[in-house]
Order: sequence, then structure tokens, then C-alpha cells
Amino acid sequence: MAMQALTREGMPTREGDLSIEGHGMEPIPEAARYGSVNRVFTVWFTPNLVPAAFFIGLLAAAPFLQVGFVTGLAAIVVGNLVGSVLVGLMSQMGPATGMAQIPLSRLAYGKSIVLPGLLNWLSCIGWDGINSVFGAAALTILTGLPFVASLVILVVIQAGLSIVGYEAIHTFEKWMAIVLAVMFAILTVAIAGQASIGLARVDGFTGLDQLGAFVLFASIAASFVVAWGLYASDYSRYLAPTVSRSRVFWLTVLGLTLSAGWIETLGLLVADKAAGGAVGTINTIFSGSIIAPFAMLAIAIGTIAVNAMNDYTGSLSLQGAGIRIPRVYSAIAVAILGFFFTLYLNSGDLAGKFENYLLFIIYWVTPWAGVVLADWWLRGRRADVSRLSDFAALPSGFLGLAALLIGFVVSLPFGTSVFGDELAKSTGLPINGLAATLHYADVAYLVGFVVAFGVYWIGSRMGWNKQAA
Repeated sequence: MAMQALTREGMPTREGDLSIEGHGMEPIPEAARYGSVNRVFTVWFTPNLVPAAFFIGLLAAAPFLQVGFVTGLAAIVVGNLVGSVLVGLMSQMGPATGMAQIPLSRLAYGKSIVLPGLLNWLSCIGWDGINSVFGAAALTILTGLPFVASLVILVVIQAGLSIVGYEAIHTFEKWMAIVLAVMFAILTVAIAGQASIGLARVDGFTGLDQLGAFVLFASIAASFVVAWGLYASDYSRYLAPTVSRSRVFWLTVLGLTLSAGWIETLGLLVADKAAGGAVGTINTIFSGSIIAPFAMLAIAIGTIAVNAMNDYTGSLSLQGAGIRIPRVYSAIAVAILGFFFTLYLNSGDLAGKFENYLLFIIYWVTPWAGVVLADWWLRGRRADVSRLSDFAALPSGFLGLAALLIGFVVSLPFGTSVFGDELAKSTGLPINGLAATLHYADVAYLVGFVVAFGVYWIGSRMGWNKQAA
């Protein structure tokens, strides 16, 4: 009887239960928790085996970076570790509360969760577009179909996974982790045989300019994994509250660092051979060989793996923002809007759009995370979430929103994005004002995190915060 009740509530009941998850952002009851903690590794390993990560490695040879192999590899390692630690801390909140990340952020933000909730919903659409540009291009090369037709195929499959929900995504990521690991291992061997130039490449800058390039490249690498912080507990919320939090943390860190770092390093190795972006470079390298079609297939599979998570998290983020819409319909909306954003990105200058998108994401995500972590640690890493589903009953969340905005604004002079340059021109504000002084080392995300964390922590200690639960 209890099992039947869970099914009626639209929640999966076991690993492999592929019934449609109608359950939305509400907490998962302890009686409904299930699953192996080891799947935390595969759910974070598989979606980073994508051309977007390869593209980051290719940026090493860009005129504004010009980092050599050793410097680039060090930046990739540092950036991925910094970013994945933050995601690991967030991922621990899933088993502890049974809630998805943006809805859980109502603890700190109250009604002001509308802003970060909608921002993340838009971010999910953005990531859908970025990944789909690569995936549809690969499928077009593989099949000869028009780009739009290839895009439709990918969108339909990823949307189907996100509609079924949590269990479909975990199951897909688990098995595709094996498939993609084998495929990319083969690609790694093939790329390594052509990487002599990449291994010998030296830094184009010296002294403090070299250090600035290193920090900027590390920031770009960090931004790729930091963005997952907004998704983290979405994929651990069905785990039993008794699972080891340290295992959740380390499995998250390992999954993210090994996968993103691996593919970024492959891009770094052949950055000198970049031809037509990530997919074009891979296709050029393997042109005429039996490996080429397998490479394109791996890219298409990876695109589905990552975008299914974007659509699923986007659906929960929209609910978390207070929009009363069934999760399934919201997931469909993200997939459709991602389709149109893909067409925009594919219209030209993908490199510039991608770099600025990554930096903008990290500029607001880390202040958001600073507030969430400060609130979580002030609560002793536990909370009563039973009342978070009622948006009308939430407090204003003024302190959380203020800390986020202050952290974001204070961080802007420490950034280097073209987005910041254009904003500075239009407003007259000193945005990116310290970039040249810092030799273009982008530390805005660290400043934003520390400032937002500090403002919220101090404000809460001084009694300026009415908590949501």
C-alpha cells in the first residue's frame, strides 16, 4: 500500500523505475528515499564528456591567453578543483533535506528566490543551446542530415529523459559513463599521437602577464563546473539521509574533476590545430579514419546526457522561483527554448558568446553560493524544509538578496569579460576597472563569493535576517 501511494505521488520507487516523475520541487519524504550513493559519481562524470569542455581547452591558444601546455594543464587542474569543491558542498544538501537546489535556496532567499530561480532557469536554457550547437553539428557530420533536423532529434531525446525525470537521468548517465569513457579513451590515444606541438607549446606572455593568463584560464575552467552548483542537490535528493556526506562530496568532486579536466586537457593538447571550433577540430583531426564516426557519436550522446540535466533542473528552478507550473511542462519549455537559443548561437561568433556566457555565469553563481553556504552552515548543516513549498508563507529574504547583489557588484571591477566592458561603456561604472592592473587575472568569482558570504553571515549574526524555516 505504501509503495502504491508513492507511485501515485509521482516519485520513482527504486533504481530502474522509469515511470514519469510527476513530483516537483517538494521535499522527498524519507520513506521514498532510495538508490546507491555511487551513482553520484556517474551523474557528474558523464555530462562533462562534451565538446564544451574540449572547447575550453582550445581557448588556451587564444590571443588573450596564449598559455603553454604546462601552464594550461595547471590552470585546468586548479580551476576544476576549485569549482568542484563548491558543487560537492552543495550536493551534500540533497540527502540531508530531500530538496532540489534552487527550491532549497528558499531557506536563505525567501521570496527573493525569484531572481536566482529565474536566472538559473535562463542559464539552463543557455547551456542547452551551447551544448546543442556542438551536438547537432556532430550528428550532422555523422548522418548528413541538416543542422536543424539533427537538433530536433537531440532535443526530443533529451526532453524525453527530463520528462521521465530523476531516475531516467541517473540510469542514462550510469550506462553512458561506460560507453563514453571507452569512446573518449580511444579518442585520447588518437589525439595523443598528434599532440607533439601542443606538448611543446610555451607561454606567449611572461612575468605577471603570464600569471594573469594562468588565473584567467583557471577561472574559465572553474566556471564550467561551478555552474553545476545550481543543480547539485537535484541529483542527490532521493538518497537516504543516512548516506555518508563525505562520500557524496568526494564522489561529486571526483566525477566533475576527472571528466571536465580530461576533456579540457584533450582540447589543450590540440589547441594549435583548432579548425572550426570543437567539433570541427575533432573531425579534422580524425578525418578519413575509422575513429571519426565514433567521435561524432560520442559528442551526440554527451550532448543528450548534459542537456537532459539542464531541462530537468530548469523545470525545478522555475518552480522554485514561485511559478506554479507542473514540472513536466516546465521541462518541455526549457527544451523548446533551448532549441531556439541554439539557432541563435549557431548564427556566428560562438567563441565570443561562449566565453562571455561562462564568465557571466560564474560572476553571479558564486555570490549566490556564498549566501546559500553561509545560511547552511549557520543552521548547523540541517534544516526543517517542510514549509518551504508554500511561497506565500516565505519571508522577504531581503538579506539574502542584498548579499547576492552586493557580492555581484563588488566583484565586477575584478572581472575581464567583454560583457563587463560593454556594461562599463553604457553605465560609466568602473566595471572591469582593475583588469589591467591585475594583468587580466579574473578573480571576480572569488571576490563575489567571499563578499556575499561575509555580508550574509554578519547580517544574520546581527539579527537582520528572518529565516524561512
